[in-house]
Amino acid sequence: MYLQSIKTVQKLPIPLTEAWDFLTSPDNLKLLTPEELDMNIHYGSERKIYPGQLIEYTLKPLPFFKTNWVTHITQVKELEFFVDEQMYGPYATWHHKHFIREIPGGTLMEDVVHYRLPLGFIGKLGLPLVRKKLEEIFRFRESALISHFGAFQEPTDHQTTPEESTMKHEILN
Repeated sequence: MYLQSIKTVQKLPIPLTEAWDFLTSPDNLKLLTPEELDMNIHYGSERKIYPGQLIEYTLKPLPFFKTNWVTHITQVKELEFFVDEQMYGPYATWHHKHFIREIPGGTLMEDVVHYRLPLGFIGKLGLPLVRKKLEEIFRFRESALISHFGAFQEPTDHQTTPEESTMKHEILN
């Protein structure tokens, strides 16, 4: 089975450093995961992410099916990106790149996930269901981040200060 991918982009109304601190704290994973997945971190959340870190948790991807997942943080470039890969879990392959960068008015967050399901042809039959579930999870994460930090407002090209407004008024009159 070929690699599948999903890409998401979200703007956060917070400074880059605040976004980085939040997104690189494993304890915040639970806040960004739908409750029905029943995620519980068992190991590796005692500090901010670093290359080589292992994070072990359980989750319930399907009703009545709980699984262990071990994530390996393979790369970290402070305030730019980090990469996690599944060492053990429900996917045959899981490679998740998290990119962030400063933009006017906040931070742009981009995720790129490449994944492959197990069980060959049988796993291929589950692709539409898995894709839909991943999209739901990322939509949940988007709404959780909005609830936590507020909605991003596109900055206008130029905000007029009171002094500039007074000057315009005086020039026009």
